[in-house]
Amino acid sequence: MANKTALRELQQRLAERMQAARETTLIASWLAVESAGVGLLFSLKQASEIFAPVPIKPVPYAKPWLAGVANLRGGLFTVVDLAVYLGLREVAATRAVAPQARLVSLSTELNLNCALLVDRLAGLRSDEQLPLAAEQPAGPLPRFAGALRRDEAGRHWQEINLEALSKQENFLHIVA
Repeated sequence: MANKTALRELQQRLAERMQAARETTLIASWLAVESAGVGLLFSLKQASEIFAPVPIKPVPYAKPWLAGVANLRGGLFTVVDLAVYLGLREVAATRAVAPQARLVSLSTELNLNCALLVDRLAGLRSDEQLPLAAEQPAGPLPRFAGALRRDEAGRHWQEINLEALSKQENFLHIVA
């Protein structure tokens, strides 16, 4: 009899824990990436797929931030080195792609076959995990720069509006 009671109590505690886990499930809103050591956030509504590095064919006489073109799932995509585009690093003489680098394609709703080359993925994040930072950057920001967020470790993450980025004049004329 005592075993049945103990088993029933265990089942009840497990059911309560499972219910609590369901209620506190965080919904991911952001894809966290790093470019030149800077934490960036892409809205999951504006980013599409993540690809492992593939051969990128350079485009002669292109802007320095245009890494080239790549075949992703049978489609030809323009590849933008995001760190170079944002001015976070100079373009290297030889553009070697690190094994942890990834290509993040823009949503098909943005109507551009474009992928952003980032240094590494940092995972999915929710708004609850990344509250707005108390201090926001001073001065003018590009239209594609959203709010600054901070994680529990104190690291800053900059929102990047991929739709606004894709509509930048210098970006659009090269990529479209």
